Amino acid sequence: MRYSLVSVVAVAVSQLVLITCNGLLHWSAVPANVAAVAIGSIPSYTLNRRWVWGKRGANHLLREVVPFWALAFLGLAFSTLLVHLAVQWKDSTLVASAANLTAFGILWVVKYLLLDSLLFRVPDSEASEALAS
Repeated sequence: MRYSLVSVVAVAVSQLVLITCNGLLHWSAVPANVAAVAIGSIPSYTLNRRWVWGKRGANHLLREVVPFWALAFLGLAFSTLLVHLAVQWKDSTLVASAANLTAFGILWVVKYLLLDSLLFRVPDSEASEALAS
């Protein structure tokens, strides 16, 4: 449930940036999508790490930050491809937004499984301590 709520926040931020950059500032769809994904990834990382998986303390660059951003940029590449293809069909902010949402909808489940099993996995000893307190 928390992962879903964090996703709602990240999608809202990303969509706001995409619509602002493309629709109001008249950036082309691809740079607007890049800005949207980059900015939306910031609350996504922070909220997922702290609120969803309960990680505290220093961020681990190689175990958490780099893999998270690698996933974010994989999503960026996929969403940018879909946005590019979609606006070739019809160049509109609505189409760019729908393509972005489609890409991240497809990646949503895969990302959860990777975050839960690899990136923010809580060792059994920490999980036991958290349940006891």
